[in-house]
Amino acid sequence: MTIKATTLSDLPAAASQLVTFAGAEKIFLFNGDMGAGKTSFIKSLCEALGVKEAVTSPTFAIVNEYRGADIKIYHFDFYRLKNQTEALDMGAEEYFYSGNYCFIEWPEKISDMLPLHCINVSLKVLNDNSREITIEKI
Repeated sequence: MTIKATTLSDLPAAASQLVTFAGAEKIFLFNGDMGAGKTSFIKSLCEALGVKEAVTSPTFAIVNEYRGADIKIYHFDFYRLKNQTEALDMGAEEYFYSGNYCFIEWPEKISDMLPLHCINVSLKVLNDNSREITIEKI
């Protein structure tokens, strides 16, 4: 599935489409260049899942936890990891197999640790500064 987001106001509808497409899948891998809009899209996704608190990038904390409508969401940013061992040491796999939502930015940093079934979300900046969001089950 491919969605074009022309402005930030398009993200809530795209997030709703993603939740519907994902069904029971709860592990989401967010790919895209720096500044592609991964965190902005995750904010809209959290809102679609009932999160009322502020959603921020976990760049330095590595993981943020949010509560939605009777759910937990873990938002990871692995950009600053030096190696997968750091993710293992923080217990990342326990989060992934907890049954809760996991939104993972920079998943290529921990590729050997990822569960088999995930939703891959790729964001690409187009020439007109809009975003192309490609979503697939893997």
